[in-house]
Amino acid sequence: MGGTRDWDASTYDRVSAPQQRWAEGVIDRLRLRGDETVLDAGCGTGRVTQLLLDRLPRGRVIAVDGSAAMVAEARELLDPVRTEVVQADLTELELGAPVDAVFSNAVFHWIDDHARLFSVLAAALADGGRIEAQCGGRGNVARFYGAVAGVVSAGGFPELDGFEPTHFPGPDETAELLSAAGFEAIDCRLTPRPTRPPEPREFVRTVCIGPHLDRLPAGRRDALLDAVMDRLGADPELDYVRLDISARKRAARA
Repeated sequence: MGGTRDWDASTYDRVSAPQQRWAEGVIDRLRLRGDETVLDAGCGTGRVTQLLLDRLPRGRVIAVDGSAAMVAEARELLDPVRTEVVQADLTELELGAPVDAVFSNAVFHWIDDHARLFSVLAAALADGGRIEAQCGGRGNVARFYGAVAGVVSAGGFPELDGFEPTHFPGPDETAELLSAAGFEAIDCRLTPRPTRPPEPREFVRTVCIGPHLDRLPAGRRDALLDAVMDRLGADPELDYVRLDISARKRAARA
């Protein structure tokens, strides 16, 4: 979502109930008055952005995503008067004016360069503005990645040797990068969130294994998905681990 690969946006919208549910708690942490301008960093199809808008009756949201398909869905869903939907890579984002807060859900783990990411988000924030975010953290969906590694090591998918599309950081390294980018009052912590997803095969195809499938010819993608699902089982519990991120931008020195 936050990067430049495209997504099956309509299926993601249908099966991503766990991510949408987790987002509500992150929005709660923003403690919004209702008149702020908030950056949704990785808005996806706009379902969670709508939850933000519901908390901002006198405010607005700048909703950013790197996926053209996600942006198209979000533009169809969201109020164009109170929402600006932008297609952009989060590590290249430049806003015309600072926002009061940054929100992000289930996005940062798709981005390799967190030092640059946090610097860009700090630049987007007004002094004293908060970031509240959640993404995959250290150990996230380890069983899924173990299943993929087992299939790849068994042969037949040389394109995937050594391929790691996600970055699941720990709280200490994240706190250090936030501090270096200009944040204070930093709180980063890991929370296990084991989940049995709706429509497991479609969930894994759309939410988890998409980057792997993108590296394969269309005719071989189902074979990879079938082999991974065989290892996960018909009703898999995915061992999600979320990294919660809270911080405030330091005021510039006079």
